[in-house]
Amino acid sequence: MNALDVAAAGCLLLGAALAFVAGVGLVRFPDTLARMHAASKPQVVGVLLVLAAVWLREPTWATAGPLLVVGLSQVVTVAVAAYMVGRAAYLAESPQDPPDDSA
Repeated sequence: MNALDVAAAGCLLLGAALAFVAGVGLVRFPDTLARMHAASKPQVVGVLLVLAAVWLREPTWATAGPLLVVGLSQVVTVAVAAYMVGRAAYLAESPQDPPDDSA
């Protein structure tokens, strides 16, 4: 096992952990904006780390091209999707803060 294999394993584990945290955030967060953040930020970084792990495992130009296309499309589509979800929540006038139960 060489250094690239160790780096690939580290990227894969960290990417999987971030994707898991994004899924937990979708279930646990109370409002639309918090869920939108959980669905976009750690999920994109997790996918990019998994793609980096694939490239570190097989560092050739033949694998770099498709991985770059997948990574760039992921970044662009998640940004657009997060914008559309935020816009729809704003237009639907959904509450941004959970109701205060202490009163």
